[in-house]
Amino acid sequence: MKDTLSHVDAAGNPKMVDVSEKKITRRMARAQAIVYLGKKIIGEIRNKELITKKGPVFHTAIIAGVMGAKQTASLIPFCHPLGLEDCQVTIAVKKERVIINSLAVVNGRTGVEMEALTAVSVAALTVYDMCKALSHDIVIEEIKLMEKTGGKKDFKRK
Repeated sequence: MKDTLSHVDAAGNPKMVDVSEKKITRRMARAQAIVYLGKKIIGEIRNKELITKKGPVFHTAIIAGVMGAKQTASLIPFCHPLGLEDCQVTIAVKKERVIINSLAVVNGRTGVEMEALTAVSVAALTVYDMCKALSHDIVIEEIKLMEKTGGKKDFKRK
C-alpha cells in the first residue's frame, strides 16, 4: 500500500478530509514541548511559580494552552472543529528547562493530535512572551507528539 498525503486530492490540490464515514471512537493524544529558560530566569522561580510583571507565567501558560487547543481548527486550515471533552496542560521545571505536557480527549471521528500539539505550542509561546523581559536567551527546543490512541493507528513515542 502506497502512503499518500490525506489533505491533497488526485490533482495535487489541497482538500479537507471527509470523516463522515469514520466510526466515532474515544481519541486521545499527548504532546510535549520543552522550553530552555536558562539560569537567570530559572533563578527567579519562587514556590514552583515564576512571576513576572505580566503575572504568573506557568498558570497563564496553562490557560493559554487550553485556549489554544480549543481554537486549533481556526488556526490550522484543514483541522476539523472538535468539541474537546478534556484538555489538560501541565508544566514541570527540570534544571533550566520547562517541560510542558498536554492531554487532549474527544469522542469523535478524527484525532486530537493537532489539539494536543497546539496546546503545548501556545503554552510554550506564552512562557516565551512572559519571560522575554528577563532575557531573550529563551529557546523552544522541542514540540512533539508523545502518544495517540483511538484512530486507525495508535502511536507511542519510545
